[in-house]
Amino acid sequence: MDKTKLPDNISAIVTDREKSIDRIRGCLIGGAAGDALGYKVEFVSYDEILRTYGPSGITSYAIDPASGKALFSDDTQMSLFTANGLLCAQTRVALHKLSSPSRYYVYLAYLDWLETQRGDTHGERISWLLDVKELWSCRAPGATCLDALSSGEQGSTERRINHSKGCGGVMRVAPVGIALRDLDDRSAAIEGAEIAALTHSHSLGFMPAAFLTYVIKKIISSDDKPVLREVVREAQEMIRSIFSERKHLGAFMELIDRAVALSCNQDKDEDNISRIGAGWCGDEALAIAIYCALRHSDDFSAAIISAVNHSGDSDSTGSITGNIIGALLGYDAIDEKWKENLELKDTILEIADDLCYGCLMSADDTYTDESWLTKYARFDRK
Repeated sequence: MDKTKLPDNISAIVTDREKSIDRIRGCLIGGAAGDALGYKVEFVSYDEILRTYGPSGITSYAIDPASGKALFSDDTQMSLFTANGLLCAQTRVALHKLSSPSRYYVYLAYLDWLETQRGDTHGERISWLLDVKELWSCRAPGATCLDALSSGEQGSTERRINHSKGCGGVMRVAPVGIALRDLDDRSAAIEGAEIAALTHSHSLGFMPAAFLTYVIKKIISSDDKPVLREVVREAQEMIRSIFSERKHLGAFMELIDRAVALSCNQDKDEDNISRIGAGWCGDEALAIAIYCALRHSDDFSAAIISAVNHSGDSDSTGSITGNIIGALLGYDAIDEKWKENLELKDTILEIADDLCYGCLMSADDTYTDESWLTKYARFDRK
């Protein structure tokens, strides 16, 4: 962003917010990289991964011959649409001082994503991402997300629309922790849970989303590199506070405790991950990611490689791990091999930068950004 063309008051805001840009870019690119690495081996057993890729498993992208790119799955697609919805919400608040929860606009963005998967049209198309042709691709979308969004019902943490505890709620909410980083910790975590609960009604589907939202928010907001183990402990305390009455809270916390403990032993990653689960459910996917990020907290490549080489939901565990370790280490620390040939890298970085700077306009100021309005104020331009 060229700050020389901005009014002084806006330039000062930009200067302050760009302190987080490396972590925000790292979070989104890291998530997409872990997703793209794991997408090729989702549904593949660990033994078959070894037979196909050798004793170290899959350690580099499988490039799509048609596009020459490393393709990502529905996890990154939905993460991008989550960000689009959050930024639309932020823009409405800034320009009109409206107080609608972010989840409403994220839900509309998810309906836009649904259109890219099933062709289902709806009345409020808000996402500029619909203009990105590569996103009109089915990449093993989760049945729960598709069916819940097609039903026309909006779930919440108090309104159950199904019994799903799948990882489709947690794998898409990292942008919530970024976009709501100026909100208080509790409210941000709750919003992460509510956004997951739009489609996943089981508490093990939405509590992990609150947990991940908190972790990402704390990492992005830290002045210095935080100690991930301490952030995880704080997240557990927050989740216990918010969901104290949920009957599955104890099992969830025990699984996180197990992941933390396993990260300290000397056993092989694949053995430790098998003791956590396969990652198909939200709590297992998050716990595997916590384990991998703690075990390899200074090595992005090692973290995502460990996260995908197991018999389970490799793209989701890779994606969540990439979100966490990418935010922790920052974009510049991610090896170039993960940036080269990554599908829609420029689009991901554009969304990351938009999340970083946010809507710089307000109802009380004359500054106008036509490009931003075109992207995030489509409600007002019909």
